[in-house]
Amino acid sequence: MLRQTGAVRAVDGVDFTIRHGETLGLVGESGCGKSTTGRALLRLIEPTGGSVHFDGQEVTGLGGGDVRRLRKRMQMIFQDPYGSLNPRMRVGQIVSDPMSVHGMGDAAYRTQRTGELLEMVGLSARYRSRYPHEFSGGQRQRIGIARALSVAPDFIVCDEPVSALDVSIQAQVLNVLMRLRDELRLTYLFIAHDLAVVRHFSDRVAVMYLGKIVEIGTPSEVYQGASHPYTRALLSAIPVPDPKAERRRQRVILTGDVPSPMSPPSGCRFHNRCWLYQKLGRPERCRAEEPALLQVDGQHAAACHFSDETRATSIGEAGA
Repeated sequence: MLRQTGAVRAVDGVDFTIRHGETLGLVGESGCGKSTTGRALLRLIEPTGGSVHFDGQEVTGLGGGDVRRLRKRMQMIFQDPYGSLNPRMRVGQIVSDPMSVHGMGDAAYRTQRTGELLEMVGLSARYRSRYPHEFSGGQRQRIGIARALSVAPDFIVCDEPVSALDVSIQAQVLNVLMRLRDELRLTYLFIAHDLAVVRHFSDRVAVMYLGKIVEIGTPSEVYQGASHPYTRALLSAIPVPDPKAERRRQRVILTGDVPSPMSPPSGCRFHNRCWLYQKLGRPERCRAEEPALLQVDGQHAAACHFSDETRATSIGEAGA
């Protein structure tokens, strides 16, 4: 008999809304729960608690058949363009399989639609007969995008769709995603760790740390008026293209390691690495009381007891 010795809450108390036609960028370091959040929304991972609502319908309580019907409207673009495509299947079958699963049209329709989808993402319809190994990483990710679009979804989880690609190819794939979003009126959850990409691509940005959202707002609110010390640390790590300015500026250097999600710190989960906590003389409140995600202004909210002090402190002072 197996005995449970602990539990990991990869996502703990996360609460957000994505409006129709909006792109919400979800950022944070590796292991913070971004991908788990996206997969839980689609029930690719079964959440152990909480609820997910899609277009007013509760998702977590649905049975198998209802989930399949709803999943037609909710799709995913995976991070790895190499591991997410079956190497034994031709491109035409990879893209058309979701249509077969959902009973969309006959074989002739699916063949025609597959060619249209490939053209839509910037590939030739002639590629239907090829195998994934015959394509570059950027081309494979376009195939993954075509597969996600094949059932005409409304909402797509983009799980770091460009992180495995060369920088020169990233821009091309992002442009494809933006064009499709506008043409098809898609809604995206865009998961990434590249803050510059998220700023360019998203209508709102949510910052995640150790299973919780610590800040959320529009790109201008988050990037120009960051109210959580962790967000400030992430922003200070973005390279500056001017070499002289890069040498002059002081970064926020976080000390210590990310705590284990099996045993997160009490109070604020970030306090043991927080530069503001140290600067303010290690307030007891940070250790004892978990901060709520509270509105700062506009659409901007942060989970920090001292968000005003965070915004009032310059990056240079923070890194000193």
